Parts: sequence; structure tokens; C-alpha cells
Amino acid sequence: MSDAGLIVGLGNPGSTYAKNRHNIGFMAVDSILAEIEAKPYRRCSLLAENDDYILWRISLPRVRGDFLLTKPFTYMNLSGRAVLRICMEYGIKPSGLAVMHDEMDLTLGRIKLKRGGGDAGHNGIASIAQELGTPDFFRVRMGIGRPERSSMVKDYVLTDFPQEQADIVAKVADMARDCLPTLFGRGLSAAQQAVHPLDAAAE
Repeated sequence: MSDAGLIVGLGNPGSTYAKNRHNIGFMAVDSILAEIEAKPYRRCSLLAENDDYILWRISLPRVRGDFLLTKPFTYMNLSGRAVLRICMEYGIKPSGLAVMHDEMDLTLGRIKLKRGGGDAGHNGIASIAQELGTPDFFRVRMGIGRPERSSMVKDYVLTDFPQEQADIVAKVADMARDCLPTLFGRGLSAAQQAVHPLDAAAE
């Protein structure tokens, strides 16, 4: 039986980057894996770990079929190389792809979902669209806010979240995790209605 889709969390590999704002996609993957570990009836198996990616096959609550889950190891700007390789090896079409990533156009605590469109200057999304030959895939956009000046963007995304934001970041990662069953089970509109009103920073 073919896999129902591919869930990608974007980030950079290695302990140096682990708590960076740019790595909130990796944090969402960790949230998915932690929930599965706490619920033995959920399916999860490690399929591959190589220079390009680590890949699991998992189940999602209330959704039929199994899904692939990955962290690319190609670094953010080359994320598309890993995603294309997985899609080709496992027969995943762009329409079955959901990418979880940081989004400076949203404040920390907010998540917005969309399908297709521009990359808004996000190099990971741009790489995936270029490698796949289409921007037509789901994006789970997790807000990190913007620095005061555009010249500060690179340092901002490669800086750790402040410790006082740790609880909000964890809630956002959980929100990204929890919207996936609705996205894949009931569609984009239903998932948007469920997650767009939420603000982890206001709770």
C-alpha cells in the first residue's frame, strides 16, 4: 500500500542550530514523535537515515493510511534536494506534501496554512519548489516574528528562541502537529478554520 503523504519539518542539522528560530520545523517533527512515543497504539518505524535525511513512517490520528515524516539534513537552503529524493523513492506527489517551517510574516504563537503561492523569501520553501518544479504543496507556516531591521534577518533566524519564549514555542510545535490530521483527513479549509484563530502567545 502506498503512503498517503509526506510531512517535512524544515531546519538545519546539528546541535548548534537545534534551538534556532529557523529550526521550529524540526521542533514540530519532535512533537509528532513525542506524541507517538506516548501512545503505543500509534504506528512509527524508522525507514532511513543518511546524509540527506532521516525518515520515519507514521500513523496520524483519525486518518487512514501511513505517512512519511522527515527532517532534511541538507541544510535549509538545499531542503529541496532531500524532499525530491524522498518523493521520487516513495512515489509522493507534491499534492501529498506538507512542509512545516518558520514564517517571519507571522508573530510567534500564530500558525497559518496555505497551499502553493510564493516563498516569501524563505530559502527552504524556494528550494523545494525549485526541485519539485512546482510550488503546489501545503505549507504549515509557524510564526517567529521579524527583527527590527531587514539587515538583521540572517542573524535573527539563526539565533535561539529566548528562554522566556520556550513554552510558547512548544505550544506552537504542538499546534502544527495537531493540525495535520485535519489537513490530511478533512482538507485545507477545515484545517485553516481550526488553527488560524489560535494564538499560543495569548493563552
